Amino acid sequence: MTDSKRLVAALAQVLLGSGLRCATAESCTGGLIGSFLTELPGSSEWYAGGVISYANSVKEDLLSVRKEDLEKDGAVSEAVVRQMALGACKATGADAAMSVSGVAGPGGGTPEKPVGTVWLGWALHGESRAKVWHFSGSRRDVRRQAACAAIEGMLSLLREFGMSK
Repeated sequence: MTDSKRLVAALAQVLLGSGLRCATAESCTGGLIGSFLTELPGSSEWYAGGVISYANSVKEDLLSVRKEDLEKDGAVSEAVVRQMALGACKATGADAAMSVSGVAGPGGGTPEKPVGTVWLGWALHGESRAKVWHFSGSRRDVRRQAACAAIEGMLSLLREFGMSK
């Protein structure tokens, strides 16, 4: 069993055990998190759906990300992923959500945000948090690492709030 499958199985168990549903808001992973989640049979019981928000206009229109924050901090930022996660909950009616925005490469990096820089966000019951990661490897590697880290972070948040033993 791969890491992603183990993580998804653990997340499903926690969500089912607590009666919660989660959602996703993805940019650089392009739906990879949602794909991992829906590989598990029965995921419709705990996964509400997701938004692939590659364009900033989609982040604004579907996830309620503030244009000012996109202009000031860029899409790869703490403020944006926190709003993406909260927006995913609002858009889908989910209790929890994970979000991701980053520079998967091979191009697009800057000195401030080099290739591999990924912000992950999580929301639970209207509260949000975020963390920046610096992954390495190919575009595929960065995307896979980001997707797994997002799921791990969602599990950690749920456990922190007593949703699992």
